[in-house]
Amino acid sequence: MGTGRRRGARRRATGLPALLSAVGLVVAACTTFVTAAPAAADPLDACTATKGAVVAVDFGPFGGTVRRGCDTTPTTGYELLHEAGFTTTGTQHDGPAFICRIGYGPEVQQPTEDKEACVLTPQATAYWSYWIASPGQDTWRYSPYGAMARTLRDGDVDAWVYGGTDIGGTTGQPAFTPDDVRIGGGGTTPGPGTTPTAPAGRIDVPAAAAWVRSGLTDGERVVDEGADTPNLPLTTEAAYALAAADGASATLDKVTSFLADRTDAYAYPAGTDQAPDATAAARLALLADITEADPRDFGGHDLVGDLAAHVCASGPGSGGGPTPGCTAEGDFRNATYADGQALAVLALLRAGVKPPAAAVDRLTQVQCDDGGITSILIRPGEYCDGDPATTGLVTLALHRAGGHDAAVAKARTYLGTAQREDGSFPGWTGSTTGSVTATAYAAQALRALGDTERADAAVSWLAGEQLAGGGFGFEEGATDPALYPTSPAVLAGTGTDLTRLTTAAPEPTDPPTTGPPTTEPPVTDPPTTGPTAPAGEGPDLARGVAYLTAPAQLSGGHYYPAVPGTERADFGLTVDGAYALAATGLDDNALRGIVDFLDDGGKDGEGRTVRDWTGIDTPYVLGGQLGKAALLAQAVGRDPRNFGGGDLIAALGAAVCAAPTESPDRKCAAEGAYTYTESVFGQSLAVMAQSRAGETAAVRKPLAYLESLQLDSGAWPSLIPSTGDADVDSTAIAAMALDLAGGEEARTAVAEALDWIAGRQLPDGGFPGAAGNSVNSAALAVQGLSLDAPKYADRIAKARAFLASQQNTDGGFNVAKEGQRGSDVRASTQAVGGSTGISFGALDRDLTGTTPLPTPGPTSSTPVIVTPGGTDGGTGGIVDTGGGTGGGGALASTGVQAGLLAACGVALVAVGRAAVVLARRRTAAGGRP
Repeated sequence: MGTGRRRGARRRATGLPALLSAVGLVVAACTTFVTAAPAAADPLDACTATKGAVVAVDFGPFGGTVRRGCDTTPTTGYELLHEAGFTTTGTQHDGPAFICRIGYGPEVQQPTEDKEACVLTPQATAYWSYWIASPGQDTWRYSPYGAMARTLRDGDVDAWVYGGTDIGGTTGQPAFTPDDVRIGGGGTTPGPGTTPTAPAGRIDVPAAAAWVRSGLTDGERVVDEGADTPNLPLTTEAAYALAAADGASATLDKVTSFLADRTDAYAYPAGTDQAPDATAAARLALLADITEADPRDFGGHDLVGDLAAHVCASGPGSGGGPTPGCTAEGDFRNATYADGQALAVLALLRAGVKPPAAAVDRLTQVQCDDGGITSILIRPGEYCDGDPATTGLVTLALHRAGGHDAAVAKARTYLGTAQREDGSFPGWTGSTTGSVTATAYAAQALRALGDTERADAAVSWLAGEQLAGGGFGFEEGATDPALYPTSPAVLAGTGTDLTRLTTAAPEPTDPPTTGPPTTEPPVTDPPTTGPTAPAGEGPDLARGVAYLTAPAQLSGGHYYPAVPGTERADFGLTVDGAYALAATGLDDNALRGIVDFLDDGGKDGEGRTVRDWTGIDTPYVLGGQLGKAALLAQAVGRDPRNFGGGDLIAALGAAVCAAPTESPDRKCAAEGAYTYTESVFGQSLAVMAQSRAGETAAVRKPLAYLESLQLDSGAWPSLIPSTGDADVDSTAIAAMALDLAGGEEARTAVAEALDWIAGRQLPDGGFPGAAGNSVNSAALAVQGLSLDAPKYADRIAKARAFLASQQNTDGGFNVAKEGQRGSDVRASTQAVGGSTGISFGALDRDLTGTTPLPTPGPTSSTPVIVTPGGTDGGTGGIVDTGGGTGGGGALASTGVQAGLLAACGVALVAVGRAAVVLARRRTAAGGRP
């Protein structure tokens, strides 16, 4: 979705007109490359076609030359620039992620302040555009990713040129080729990069599920070998595996019923009037939530209430004698191990109950110095030795709870260090073989963190360890299958974990107030009374919503970071996510968490609020962003005249330009434009907000200006003032605005727009956008064409099928069919919301009855990863820079990959566990430790 500005296009993947620049200015640049030998850590010849990445920056428009540099251990495009000796400056409004100026070493950054203040997003005709080429490719592609979000591989090539480009990236390309940039010219497909690799493969989930079912006695329980005694923990693990593999099923119902009937024996071994076994109660509560049962009434017990009621107030030595089952304040009684503590925290969170702060803080107290988390609920000073399985589960709980970013960051670093070259993880410190259990939990964690390459490597290794019968053994090379490792491997193979696992499937309802179903949304009235929702097979909206609401993406349940792993909110993207949740109605509690944060003036990690994003009550008020925020307020039943601490509707009225301003003042593009709104997308959102607010007179000139931008073809350009280009995204959003406004002329304009959109559809159902065959464009096309769904039903169905083909196993969506793969939050927000076919003008969601999000604890912090080094580099004519480490420091931390989350677990026997427990028991009995 657009933001009313282009700022996100060069920061994260978009494909939207409001987020991309346009203008057919081809940079006139010197194209001769002279190789120099800079004094840098990574000289150019250290990068080859199979090792390292190379970047070229064209300073030709400023009277300079083309410089290039190398990074032998590439991570992100942002880091490549700085490791190669370049320096950058972001904008005050968007932060360092939006690269406004580039320099080399001590040289002056360009453009200089007299040409660009770098306060707001630079104008479309004059900015640093980002171009990329994959290994072996000799044509440039306009990057759908911002530099911080682009993950590099060995052999990749980047280029930065100053000027502008149109929405499709067909103009303004570098005047040199990727082969010109590559070391020695030309290139071949590189070998493995720095990410662990493993033989390609996927876990055979159906075979694993069949093996699990075959081990059930009477189809309902797991029994110990050679006995008829049911093993209730293993039976629970079997239930998790079946839920992940099969969803709702008769077998799962039977297993769940069996466990419910034995809740007393399993979760209350000391008696039903005593504190429960925290681990067992948590496992059953999670199973209840997963299978749509009630954890407050499972087997005759309120598992959630009993867990919350038995949190230790203190530990031994605090006076009054020790409480049985308590090691320290915050422990769930009888948890003993960190996995039990984490599962209990997750059980409360999934039930909508805020865990006691001490219970969540307790998880940080079992983290070792290296970031790993020990399996024992140790006391301070006791032996600490982490393992990947426990680390994954505890990190999951901490991130889901929010407020412990520093601990989560340390845990993610530990997991990255622990992964072996073949993709596996050891079971304990010092182990020389891969552990199926540890690798499965780590894979779930990495997937949830957004570290898909490492997760894929881990799953590929697991696939190689799957035995002929479908099960898994404990260790690398095992020949005997077991249920404990098989269950987490199944969850890893399906891309889920205990925070997201569910058998729930949304039922068909009537849009737009209650949301569409996952596959075939119902049909409503024609355009005059709302859009007709699309029919046909489409994306799995439940999985898409789960991806968007996962803690790996949605920081603290409040906002999406501008760059994963940082505390700077991307408010535009956050509103996009809220639009998507409102359209589906599949997680209204999560939607309320976002809306409450924005409405109540919530601050991101840099102290910024939605007021700072819109610029309300400042000379730089951004009309498109005002409209975007106001439209969200209207869609969820909040008052746009008092949202986020401001009257957005009054501010919109004041932001309507009376006349164009003269260059270099970029405030007003024309009469009727909104201030500092340079895109049709932003203009359209603001028009819809004023229209929905009943501001008929105030919206007249903005609407007329929007209508005047329509081209003879029926399309709209991406930018204002118009550059004559035409794109699907802008045409779709403008059509929605005119449809809402109504009237005979508007209906004619909308009909022409929809015909033009339909004519742009590609054979596979997709639509062209800046990133290629674009997910964003396809989703917006669905929304636009749904304004006349009967006429365009076939095209809508094809577009939704295309969107489904771009959905990944984690529920998220690719940016485009071509290029870098992997789920992108921005593309996913548009895909999820757009595939419902609900126009922004008709979006309506009632949040009555939803639960406020728990307030995060006071210990929130975000890691800062600093890249050390100087800015040494060469000099000369057209200069190649060495790898230099210029541009490190705090800014480098904004390029860190996605923020941290982990997966689910089961008790793992780790080194030191027996010794710690034995020592503790001897101490409690009066003996020496």
